[in-house]
Amino acid sequence: MGYIDHYDSPLGGITLASDGEALTGLWFDGQKYFGSTLTQDAEQKKLPVFEQAAQWLSVYFSGKEPDFTLPLSMKTTPFRETVWKIMLTIPYGKTMTYGEIAREIARQRGIARMSAHAVGGAVSHNPISLMIPCHRVVGTNGSLTGYAGGIDKKVQLLTLEKADFSRLFIPTKGTAL
Repeated sequence: MGYIDHYDSPLGGITLASDGEALTGLWFDGQKYFGSTLTQDAEQKKLPVFEQAAQWLSVYFSGKEPDFTLPLSMKTTPFRETVWKIMLTIPYGKTMTYGEIAREIARQRGIARMSAHAVGGAVSHNPISLMIPCHRVVGTNGSLTGYAGGIDKKVQLLTLEKADFSRLFIPTKGTAL
């Protein structure tokens, strides 16, 4: 059985999901791939992990880096899990490119190269937004592309974290808007 709760953030409603022990989902309401890990029988329930998540989110949205982590459950393919674990290493206020993640996976696997497009697919299907910081992943050229919550939220999140925007830009055309 799965459980859900809600959090009202300055950027809009957030739905949280849990298996009862760990966080399994965190989505801005209405975002792309919303509820991808929710079970049919998910019920609204107050859980300690939701209280911890609300505390984490309150610290985060106050403009500070949370100094604690929650138990996260990543039930997915091994490739996506590898990408998501790399995203967890991106420091608060910093960015990493899809290409850098691809190179790190290639290095870990001892192969010549990995597709940045494949990495992009894994990043976009991240069900635990913010805590697994997919908003910190950018295009190799600095494009703020491909955030399931929308480019406007990606900009707001990176601004909140005081990220360096000197080499970043919002794309004006393309399929990842």
